[in-house]
Amino acid sequence: MQYMAKARLEARQLWLDWAEGGSDAFPYIWLRDTDPAGFHPRTGERVFDLTSVPLDLAPVAARVKGAALVIDWPGDGAPSRFDLDWLRENRPGRRRPDPAHVPATSWRGDLGAAGVPRARAADVLHGDTALAEWLRRIKAMGLSIVEGLADDVEAGMRVARRIGFLRETNFGVTFEVISKPDPNNLAYTSDALPLHTDLTNQELPPGWQFLHCLANEAEGGGSVFCDGVAVAEDLALEDPEGFELLATVDIPFRFHDAETDIRARKTVIRRGEGGRVEEICFNAHLADILDIAPEIMPAYYAAYRRLMQKTRDPAYLVTLKLGAGEMVVFDNRRVLHGRAAFDPATGRRHLRGCYVDRGEFDSRMRVLARETARTEPA
Repeated sequence: MQYMAKARLEARQLWLDWAEGGSDAFPYIWLRDTDPAGFHPRTGERVFDLTSVPLDLAPVAARVKGAALVIDWPGDGAPSRFDLDWLRENRPGRRRPDPAHVPATSWRGDLGAAGVPRARAADVLHGDTALAEWLRRIKAMGLSIVEGLADDVEAGMRVARRIGFLRETNFGVTFEVISKPDPNNLAYTSDALPLHTDLTNQELPPGWQFLHCLANEAEGGGSVFCDGVAVAEDLALEDPEGFELLATVDIPFRFHDAETDIRARKTVIRRGEGGRVEEICFNAHLADILDIAPEIMPAYYAAYRRLMQKTRDPAYLVTLKLGAGEMVVFDNRRVLHGRAAFDPATGRRHLRGCYVDRGEFDSRMRVLARETARTEPA
């Protein structure tokens, strides 16, 4: 759409009165800092030096010329020229549109295994439209299953690489979830795993986890998932003070073995814009010795224990058993996962996993949206 407007100057900002109705304010310092000429023509990075102008900078004159706003600044420099459509879309006080911004749709146990979004591996591997639609669905739910993967240890990793670079951790770029004789992590045993998020001890825990099932013939070993957003939302209603403790008090997490000692502090619940729950960082096995002030410790333990109990409440749990050729994909900083114990003597159980960080995931969504916009008819 081509917007038309009239410009008027005030003490510290310029106003555009739109022909369609309404007005928007544009502070002068923002206009100078955002001058299209101040960005590198190839990289798109800002090259303008903000310290080169005073904060109280004001234009000499401004006018609308055709579909552009032209601003003359003091000195001999070239005027700034802005496309009116661009100014309308990027006006201050309004978030820039982001194709990766997909609000979380919280879910509980009544979702059931049948309600988990599914996709075919061939579709997401070979079709950008299918990939983009799948990414939007799983961004909302935080959980999905990919079906029809080849009987190949790299099949799941190929799907992950369609999204972005794999995140390397102290367990490697990929990891094998099998029972080992000398494990350095509970995942490498046949024991039950209570619900948790992975690698809470990392400065930035991995984002999306991919677990490709190569074999699941043993008795037991069912996978369990829980939406941490739903649990936290309900806790906030039932116990506001406890929720606030979990959202504001940092606690220590630690993983250590013969070669590593990785520690981090963070809150169990992290809120984003508007106070909405964005992340859960919960792993009782990696929680280090609690070192918070003694006077808040009883209340903290009560809130922490209540959250733990909710992650075991069937009202929040979705249970399924992956079959060979299936891969579960979930947001590790939102969806808690666990498994039932299994008997390795009754059959083989082998999952192969990797991580792709949230930033890579969101970048892929944006690039796919940009490419779709280019190919759509005008």
